[in-house]
Amino acid sequence: MSWSRTYDGPEPIRLNKWLAQSGVCSRREADALIADGRVSIDGAPVQDAGRKVETGQTVALDAAGQADLASGVTLLIHKPVGYVSGQPEPGKTPAVRLLTRDRLDGPGQPPARDASLPPIGRLDEDSRGLLLLSSDGVVAKAVIGPDSDLEKEYLVEVSGRITEAALSRLRHGLELDGRKLRPARVTQTGPQGLRFILKEGRKRQIRRMCDLVGLSVVDLLRIRIGSLTLDGLAEGRWRLLTDQERAGLLGR
Repeated sequence: MSWSRTYDGPEPIRLNKWLAQSGVCSRREADALIADGRVSIDGAPVQDAGRKVETGQTVALDAAGQADLASGVTLLIHKPVGYVSGQPEPGKTPAVRLLTRDRLDGPGQPPARDASLPPIGRLDEDSRGLLLLSSDGVVAKAVIGPDSDLEKEYLVEVSGRITEAALSRLRHGLELDGRKLRPARVTQTGPQGLRFILKEGRKRQIRRMCDLVGLSVVDLLRIRIGSLTLDGLAEGRWRLLTDQERAGLLGR
């Protein structure tokens, strides 16, 4: 199945840049697809990644190009505390160690031992919950790309006194590393419980936000990324992302 869309921007834009901005693929993937003749403008194949798309022109990616993009794999893990998301330091255990046949929920096979499956949105060693590992560049861009607008939802237990002033600051007004944070939705769920919904993912963001208002994180559980949830997946188990779930993350 091919993909097509008519450009309606006010100014001409480079073809590879617009494909990336449209969430079709990364810019590097766009360059490769264009070089392979998989992309056309108004029905004419284009092999110049710098070619500009004009307002009203229709860009199409053929079925073979779509299949190339979909060949990547994405895995969903319910990560326990004690595992690191990415390449571990000495003495640390990577989350990929969980990808065994006996921990698999549903159809599929464990990936090859040498498969490259970087984390899409890290989850700290002392945090738990929904973690994506993926070789799919389109999914990565949709989840953690600079233009991503996907919500990430967390349930957090804290120590310290939760006040309305602290909640107000958590929702807006905080800065990390000299940069103002995007507004967050933060609600109190219990005496020491908070629910965070973010649209960004700075390093150890929630823990650092809480530190700034005099709270300390005791437990952090990520339960949702966009439309994707743990949906009953037990801690320490994993499964393959479905085509429908992938489409949901991409907004299709």
